[in-house]
Parts: sequence; C-alpha cells; structure tokens
Amino acid sequence: MTPKEMALLLAKALDSKKGQDILVLETDGVTTLADYFVLCTGTSAPQLKALGDAAEKSMKEQDILPHHIEGHRGGTWILQDYGDVVVHLFSPEAREFYDLDRLWQDAKTVDLTDVLAQGN
Repeated sequence: MTPKEMALLLAKALDSKKGQDILVLETDGVTTLADYFVLCTGTSAPQLKALGDAAEKSMKEQDILPHHIEGHRGGTWILQDYGDVVVHLFSPEAREFYDLDRLWQDAKTVDLTDVLAQGN
C-alpha cells in the first residue's frame, strides 16, 4: 500500500466516525517527517478516542501497525505515526492552538472530494 493510499484510507476511517475538517496534506516535499499528514477534529474526548480507534483498525486490517502513538490524557489530541503517514487528531481548541493547517501551509492539500461521504 502506498503512503497516499494509506492517507486516503485513514481519511475514510475518520469520516466514518464523523470526524470534522479532515485534511490530508502531502508533506514529502516540505519535510522529511512523513509523506502525508492526516488532520482531523473531534468534538469530544470520547469521539477523539473513537476516531483514533477507527484509524488504528483501518491500518491493522491492512497489516500495518503504528510505530508510535501519543495521546493527551485530557482528551485534546492524539498522534498516530505510521512512518510515511502521521495522523493528528485534535479537539477544536487544540487544533486552533497547534495550528498545523497554517504551519504546513506549503504542503499540497489532497483533494478528498471522492473519498469523504460527508463532503468535509
């Protein structure tokens, strides 16, 4: 599975749990950290957990395990590192605070029109 396919599969998984403002950034030309960042907002700590679980399950079904997972005890952010793809899950306040959308504005935004059911 290519990194782009992974990122799109993760976006679909997050969409299935009603993640908001899902954004996939192609970062390979901007940083060596990962080829893609997947950003998503959840409205509550339980939803953030559900989003994280859905992302992890979608990758596990492809026999891909995360290299590293970090999460804030307050339920405001979760990071899942799959090597070529990094998932960032935020509460609305944490997304605004960390402002990765602006920080990585030089990255190419991947069109998710045909990927997301909700039209995020």
